[in-house]
Amino acid sequence: MDYKKTNAPTNTVVRNMADMWHDTGNIYETAAIIGKRSNQIAVEMKNELSKKLQEFASYTDNLEEIFENREQIEISRYYEKLPKPALIATQEYMEGKIYYRNPAKEKDKFQ
Repeated sequence: MDYKKTNAPTNTVVRNMADMWHDTGNIYETAAIIGKRSNQIAVEMKNELSKKLQEFASYTDNLEEIFENREQIEISRYYEKLPKPALIATQEYMEGKIYYRNPAKEKDKFQ
């Protein structure tokens, strides 16, 4: 996922929760959907950051080789400035980009 192209805010935004639960009919289910998507985004971001930082990893234990790695610092700063996973997930939910299903509700439909 390209986090640069998301239009999620970088800081906390107050939202009217009454506007968000109309799709599911339950505000707690909506919060659970956003929470699960937020966890997925956080794992994706962590894996992506780890891959980028491993390129600069030094496997020597020499104490004299303590130095700043500008590229590592810039990559870390970039990821720190990105919107938090919960904000990205909430924005995706508001835009209708999240696919979700509730097996318990589907089971009731078929019986």
